[in-house]
Amino acid sequence: MAATAIDLQPYASLNDADCDKRITAAKQALGERVVILGHHYQRDEVFKHADFSGDSLKLSRQAADSRAEYIVFCGVHFMAEVADIISRPEQVSILPDLSAGCAMADMADLEQVERAWQELNSVLEADEFVTPVTYINSAADLKSFCGRHGGIVCTSTNAQKILDWSFARREKVLFFPDQHLGRNTGYKMGIPLDEMVVWDYDLPMGGLTAEQIKGAKMILWKGFCSVHQMFKPDQIENFRRDHPVGKVISHPEASFEVCQLSDYVGSTEYIINTITAAEPGTQWLVGTELNLVNRLHQTLAGDNKTVQFMSPMVCMCSTMFRIDPQHLAWVLENLVEGNVVNRISVATDVADNARIALQRMLDI
Repeated sequence: MAATAIDLQPYASLNDADCDKRITAAKQALGERVVILGHHYQRDEVFKHADFSGDSLKLSRQAADSRAEYIVFCGVHFMAEVADIISRPEQVSILPDLSAGCAMADMADLEQVERAWQELNSVLEADEFVTPVTYINSAADLKSFCGRHGGIVCTSTNAQKILDWSFARREKVLFFPDQHLGRNTGYKMGIPLDEMVVWDYDLPMGGLTAEQIKGAKMILWKGFCSVHQMFKPDQIENFRRDHPVGKVISHPEASFEVCQLSDYVGSTEYIINTITAAEPGTQWLVGTELNLVNRLHQTLAGDNKTVQFMSPMVCMCSTMFRIDPQHLAWVLENLVEGNVVNRISVATDVADNARIALQRMLDI
């Protein structure tokens, strides 16, 4: 092993073209020892170097099945944690920029969730009546919390199946950190809006009365994705006025009102597959992250499809967008020299319980 890691600072002055060449050379030098994962929301300059692309769980599973020693996750912190949890013990998970996080995931931390669980226990026996369900967009210790309390993890693709599983075991669900995925999925399952209450983690008892908690089917954490909250009903109405036969498709992290006005609602993969399979010449308004929408627009231009970002304002996820070619080049060239930088390692006890919650999901 090299004695010291290569310093990051000199990479800041590299232009993207130079980084591109150095990334390619480092990948060739490392061969099968490294796998680069590119989440759909990554910028094109990084996404182009991915060996696998897709949603976070899919990518982690592909990395675990690979022969790679090093998993370089071009995504955010919770994604690299999942990769570390479900990969083989000898594999190393790396996040090129440690500041790449998820603001929504940060809206629920273990201390807050533990306190909420204790407060729920003052009204009803939480471990008997409530299944904790965490969106995969959450920290490893929250997945571990679910593992310890008979709970489970969900994705935007399988949320309805996960909720079916949860309600078959206990009568209520505590859903965190994204209230909108919970509400949109619950409503689709026939749960009335007045049986889905919002837990405000800044207030005692979540700002709810004992009667509201007892009458609720779903207790939704007051979390959200700021990008998906940029989408508004009037943007859909304007699109339909200008494109009467156009289609609207949104991610379930968008608001209830936006999803109700959309023709299709589903995960990132669902959005990609639906638009790709559509007839040539169709027009689409898309409510999800800008990099993905732009990539679809460029990819499908040959089919004369118009793929339009829902918001008139440019709003990309600043943390999903964080990883740049400079950080990727730095990480890979360190690996060539025998140095591991920015390793993401989940503590064994946390990983063990998080793996239980993840495995429950994978078993469904």
